[in-house]
Amino acid sequence: MTQGFDLVESLRRGVEGHRSAAWTFIQNFAAHWVGGVVENGDGWTADDLIAAEERLGLRLPAALREAYLLFGRREDLTSNHDVLLSPAELYVDEAKEALVFRHENQGVASWGLLLDNLEEDDPAVFIRLDLADKSAERWEEWLDRLSLCFVEIVLSESLQADEELCDFLDPDDESIELLETNSVRLPFPTYPIGEETRWFLAQDVLLRDDAGAAILARGRTAKDLDRVRELIPGNWLNA
Repeated sequence: MTQGFDLVESLRRGVEGHRSAAWTFIQNFAAHWVGGVVENGDGWTADDLIAAEERLGLRLPAALREAYLLFGRREDLTSNHDVLLSPAELYVDEAKEALVFRHENQGVASWGLLLDNLEEDDPAVFIRLDLADKSAERWEEWLDRLSLCFVEIVLSESLQADEELCDFLDPDDESIELLETNSVRLPFPTYPIGEETRWFLAQDVLLRDDAGAAILARGRTAKDLDRVRELIPGNWLNA
């Protein structure tokens, strides 16, 4: 628990509850971990979203509207590495299958909402990988709710911030064992694509294990990050 914010329990509610609980988690996480409270002006305006809908000729789902209105302009929450598109940048893919709202930073993947699902308030999110064989590209399931995807976005982007607070470790078996011993596993669903990615909390440090290939860490403070480097020794990139 950090100054009244219980990250584990708040995340559990955000993952398991109504999408409003996801927005509450993001607001609390922003206030206690990332750049301060979400304020008026951190989101796009209703006029921005109406203009996007008129340009696209479709209605944006409630969850997308709510996220954009609340924190859509907070790049420290959404776009340190990958990019959340602005309302003016939203587009429908060439195959007319999905509304694209996010790009991987080197263009190797896009995230979107199937057009057939746009009438749902909180539709599932799909991912499409940029492949050498274009005929093999297809939209595949990512996470079953857009609000859950935004929780994942905020957590993942927090790992890609200032080097003073973030670090990267190429782990070995001992590193993974120390991570599991000294951390609490966070209640985040399994990703349907790729190897298992797991989230942990070690005191006031958020950690992500990318299937044993990498450990990414974000400390609430630089001192918190230093403590985890001591708990999990190794060749940390920014140490």
